[in-house]
Amino acid sequence: MKNSKLNASEGTDSLAKPLRSVAVDSHRIDSRDLFVGTRELTIAHGDDVYRLRLTSQNKLILTK
Repeated sequence: MKNSKLNASEGTDSLAKPLRSVAVDSHRIDSRDLFVGTRELTIAHGDDVYRLRLTSQNKLILTK
């Protein structure tokens, strides 16, 4: 399987926080790599913004 890196910024302002790397293996990302130090992520998809949250029961919730 081929490994690649996905760079993700944790904030909307590129100067606010440095970029971090997340390993991508065959189109798969481990959620533990995404939620380092946080329980919520913001995902931009076209003109829409989504929130991906990790619950206290270790479930994922995606909302628009």
